[in-house]
Amino acid sequence: MRPQATIYYDIISPFTHILLKTRGPIEQKLDLRPVPVFLPGLLRSQKNIGPAEIPSKREFSYASMVWRAEKLKIPFKFPPRHPFSSIAPMRLLTAIDPDMATIDKAFNFVFSDGRDPNEEWSAFCEAIGLPGSTPKPTDDAIKAKLTKNTEEAAALGIFGVPTIYFKERIFFGADSIDMLLDFIDQPNLFDEPAYKAALATENPLLRR
Repeated sequence: MRPQATIYYDIISPFTHILLKTRGPIEQKLDLRPVPVFLPGLLRSQKNIGPAEIPSKREFSYASMVWRAEKLKIPFKFPPRHPFSSIAPMRLLTAIDPDMATIDKAFNFVFSDGRDPNEEWSAFCEAIGLPGSTPKPTDDAIKAKLTKNTEEAAALGIFGVPTIYFKERIFFGADSIDMLLDFIDQPNLFDEPAYKAALATENPLLRR
Protein backbone atom coordinates (compact mmCIF):
# COMPACT_ATOMS: atom_id res chain seq x y z
CA MET A 1 0.00 0.00 0.00
CA ARG A 2 1.34 3.42 -0.96
CA PRO A 3 1.76 6.05 1.79
CA GLN A 4 -0.79 8.86 1.68
CA ALA A 5 0.01 12.49 1.01
CA THR A 6 -2.28 15.52 0.75
CA ILE A 7 -2.41 17.79 -2.27
CA TYR A 8 -3.94 21.21 -1.66
CA TYR A 9 -5.40 22.93 -4.71
CA ASP A 10 -7.51 25.80 -6.01
CA ILE A 11 -8.77 25.80 -9.59
CA ILE A 12 -7.53 29.35 -10.04
CA SER A 13 -3.94 28.06 -10.14
CA PRO A 14 -2.35 27.27 -13.53
CA PHE A 15 0.67 25.92 -11.65
CA THR A 16 -1.58 23.23 -10.22
CA HIS A 17 -2.56 22.29 -13.77
CA ILE A 18 1.10 21.66 -14.57
CA LEU A 19 1.59 19.59 -11.43
CA LEU A 20 -1.46 17.48 -12.22
CA LYS A 21 -0.16 16.79 -15.71
CA THR A 22 3.26 15.73 -14.42
CA ARG A 23 2.30 13.90 -11.24
CA GLY A 24 2.72 10.40 -12.63
CA PRO A 25 6.03 9.64 -10.87
CA ILE A 26 4.54 10.82 -7.57
CA GLU A 27 1.50 8.55 -7.83
CA GLN A 28 3.75 5.58 -8.38
CA LYS A 29 4.96 6.11 -4.81
CA LEU A 30 2.20 8.02 -3.01
CA ASP A 31 -1.57 7.95 -2.74
CA LEU A 32 -2.57 11.59 -3.25
CA ARG A 33 -5.57 12.84 -1.28
CA PRO A 34 -6.89 16.07 -2.83
CA VAL A 35 -8.09 18.82 -0.50
CA PRO A 36 -9.73 21.95 -1.92
CA VAL A 37 -8.80 25.31 -0.42
CA PHE A 38 -9.66 28.91 -1.27
CA LEU A 39 -6.38 30.50 -2.33
CA PRO A 40 -7.32 34.15 -1.56
CA GLY A 41 -8.25 33.13 1.98
CA LEU A 42 -5.02 31.16 2.33
CA LEU A 43 -2.96 34.11 1.14
CA ARG A 44 -4.72 36.46 3.55
CA SER A 45 -4.07 34.14 6.47
CA GLN A 46 -0.36 34.10 5.64
CA LYS A 47 -0.27 37.89 5.04
CA ASN A 48 0.68 37.20 1.44
CA ILE A 49 -0.51 38.37 -1.97
CA GLY A 50 -0.92 36.52 -5.24
CA PRO A 51 1.40 36.98 -8.24
CA ALA A 52 -1.37 38.69 -10.21
CA GLU A 53 -1.31 41.59 -7.75
CA ILE A 54 2.21 42.54 -8.84
CA PRO A 55 2.09 43.43 -12.56
CA SER A 56 5.68 42.43 -13.36
CA LYS A 57 5.32 39.18 -11.42
CA ARG A 58 2.05 38.43 -13.20
CA GLU A 59 3.70 38.98 -16.58
CA PHE A 60 6.64 36.73 -15.73
CA SER A 61 4.47 34.04 -14.15
CA TYR A 62 2.08 33.84 -17.08
CA ALA A 63 4.91 33.75 -19.61
CA SER A 64 6.64 31.04 -17.60
CA MET A 65 3.46 28.96 -17.62
CA VAL A 66 3.24 29.10 -21.41
CA TRP A 67 6.95 28.29 -21.71
CA ARG A 68 6.78 25.36 -19.32
CA ALA A 69 3.66 23.92 -20.92
CA GLU A 70 5.28 24.08 -24.35
CA LYS A 71 8.44 22.42 -23.03
CA LEU A 72 6.37 19.62 -21.49
CA LYS A 73 4.05 19.43 -24.51
CA ILE A 74 1.03 20.02 -22.27
CA PRO A 75 -2.06 21.62 -23.83
CA PHE A 76 -2.38 25.00 -22.14
CA LYS A 77 -4.55 28.07 -22.60
CA PHE A 78 -5.54 30.78 -20.15
CA PRO A 79 -9.24 31.53 -19.78
CA PRO A 80 -10.37 34.96 -21.07
CA ARG A 81 -10.07 36.50 -17.60
CA HIS A 82 -7.54 35.52 -14.96
CA PRO A 83 -7.55 35.57 -12.05
CA PHE A 84 -11.26 34.85 -11.93
CA SER A 85 -13.27 34.24 -8.78
CA SER A 86 -12.79 30.62 -7.80
CA ILE A 87 -15.22 30.64 -4.88
CA ALA A 88 -18.19 28.99 -6.67
CA PRO A 89 -16.21 26.24 -8.46
CA MET A 90 -14.22 25.52 -5.31
CA ARG A 91 -17.39 25.23 -3.26
CA LEU A 92 -18.72 22.83 -5.88
CA LEU A 93 -15.57 20.71 -5.79
CA THR A 94 -15.72 20.76 -1.99
CA ALA A 95 -19.31 19.55 -2.13
CA ILE A 96 -18.65 16.59 -4.43
CA ASP A 97 -15.29 15.57 -2.88
CA PRO A 98 -13.85 14.64 -6.29
CA ASP A 99 -11.23 12.04 -7.06
CA MET A 100 -8.08 12.97 -8.96
CA ALA A 101 -9.61 12.06 -12.31
CA THR A 102 -12.45 14.51 -11.77
CA ILE A 103 -10.04 17.21 -10.68
CA ASP A 104 -8.14 16.62 -13.92
CA LYS A 105 -11.35 17.29 -15.83
CA ALA A 106 -11.95 20.51 -13.91
CA PHE A 107 -8.47 21.85 -14.58
CA ASN A 108 -8.59 20.75 -18.22
CA PHE A 109 -11.74 22.82 -18.67
CA VAL A 110 -10.00 25.92 -17.37
CA PHE A 111 -6.38 25.58 -18.49
CA SER A 112 -6.42 23.17 -21.43
CA ASP A 113 -9.58 24.55 -23.04
CA GLY A 114 -9.18 28.09 -21.68
CA ARG A 115 -12.72 28.47 -20.32
CA ASP A 116 -14.07 30.42 -17.35
CA PRO A 117 -16.07 28.15 -15.01
CA ASN A 118 -18.18 31.06 -13.80
CA GLU A 119 -19.11 32.32 -17.27
CA GLU A 120 -19.76 28.78 -18.51
CA TRP A 121 -21.12 27.22 -15.34
CA SER A 122 -23.37 24.62 -16.99
CA ALA A 123 -20.58 23.45 -19.29
CA PHE A 124 -18.16 23.29 -16.36
CA CYS A 125 -20.56 21.13 -14.39
CA GLU A 126 -21.01 18.79 -17.33
CA ALA A 127 -17.24 18.60 -17.82
CA ILE A 128 -16.82 17.18 -14.32
CA GLY A 129 -19.71 14.76 -14.67
CA LEU A 130 -22.57 16.73 -13.13
CA PRO A 131 -25.85 17.84 -14.70
CA GLY A 132 -25.65 21.19 -16.44
CA SER A 133 -28.51 22.34 -14.24
CA THR A 134 -26.39 22.03 -11.09
CA PRO A 135 -26.65 25.35 -9.20
CA LYS A 136 -23.76 27.24 -7.69
CA PRO A 137 -23.47 26.03 -4.08
CA THR A 138 -24.96 28.26 -1.40
CA ASP A 139 -25.19 25.71 1.40
CA ASP A 140 -23.67 26.99 4.64
CA ALA A 141 -22.16 23.59 5.42
CA ILE A 142 -20.23 23.56 2.14
CA LYS A 143 -19.02 27.13 2.71
CA ALA A 144 -17.89 26.17 6.19
CA LYS A 145 -16.08 23.06 4.96
CA LEU A 146 -14.05 25.02 2.39
CA THR A 147 -13.21 27.62 5.02
CA LYS A 148 -12.17 24.87 7.44
CA ASN A 149 -9.95 23.24 4.81
CA THR A 150 -8.29 26.58 4.15
CA GLU A 151 -7.76 27.36 7.83
CA GLU A 152 -6.35 23.90 8.52
CA ALA A 153 -3.96 24.23 5.60
CA ALA A 154 -2.79 27.62 6.85
CA ALA A 155 -2.23 26.14 10.31
CA LEU A 156 0.13 23.61 8.74
CA GLY A 157 2.08 26.45 7.15
CA ILE A 158 0.74 25.95 3.64
CA PHE A 159 1.34 29.24 1.83
CA GLY A 160 0.18 28.57 -1.73
CA VAL A 161 -1.05 26.05 -4.27
CA PRO A 162 -0.29 23.52 -5.45
CA THR A 163 1.21 22.07 -2.30
CA ILE A 164 1.80 18.44 -1.46
CA TYR A 165 2.05 17.80 2.27
CA PHE A 166 3.87 14.60 3.20
CA LYS A 167 5.30 13.55 6.56
CA GLU A 168 4.96 17.09 7.92
CA ARG A 169 6.91 18.51 4.99
CA ILE A 170 5.69 21.09 2.49
CA PHE A 171 6.43 20.63 -1.21
CA PHE A 172 5.19 23.69 -3.07
CA GLY A 173 4.71 24.03 -6.81
CA ALA A 174 5.31 21.78 -9.79
CA ASP A 175 9.05 22.43 -9.46
CA SER A 176 9.17 20.48 -6.19
CA ILE A 177 8.32 17.09 -7.70
CA ASP A 178 11.91 15.87 -7.89
CA MET A 179 12.63 17.01 -4.34
CA LEU A 180 9.57 15.16 -3.08
CA LEU A 181 10.61 12.00 -4.93
CA ASP A 182 14.08 12.22 -3.38
CA PHE A 183 12.55 12.66 0.07
CA ILE A 184 10.36 9.59 -0.43
CA ASP A 185 13.45 7.55 -1.28
CA GLN A 186 15.62 9.21 1.38
CA PRO A 187 13.49 9.85 4.49
CA ASN A 188 16.48 11.40 6.30
CA LEU A 189 17.21 13.81 3.46
CA PHE A 190 16.52 16.97 5.45
CA ASP A 191 18.55 15.72 8.40
CA GLU A 192 21.73 16.03 6.37
CA PRO A 193 24.15 18.76 7.58
CA ALA A 194 23.68 21.08 4.61
CA TYR A 195 19.92 21.25 5.12
CA LYS A 196 20.23 21.71 8.88
CA ALA A 197 22.75 24.50 8.38
CA ALA A 198 20.47 26.26 5.91
CA LEU A 199 17.48 26.09 8.25
CA ALA A 200 19.60 27.30 11.17
CA THR A 201 20.50 30.51 9.33
CA GLU A 202 19.37 33.53 11.33
CA ASN A 203 16.39 35.39 9.94
CA PRO A 204 16.76 39.07 10.95
CA LEU A 205 13.19 39.79 9.79
CA LEU A 206 11.88 37.75 12.71
CA ARG A 207 13.85 39.57 15.39
CA ARG A 208 11.74 41.01 18.19
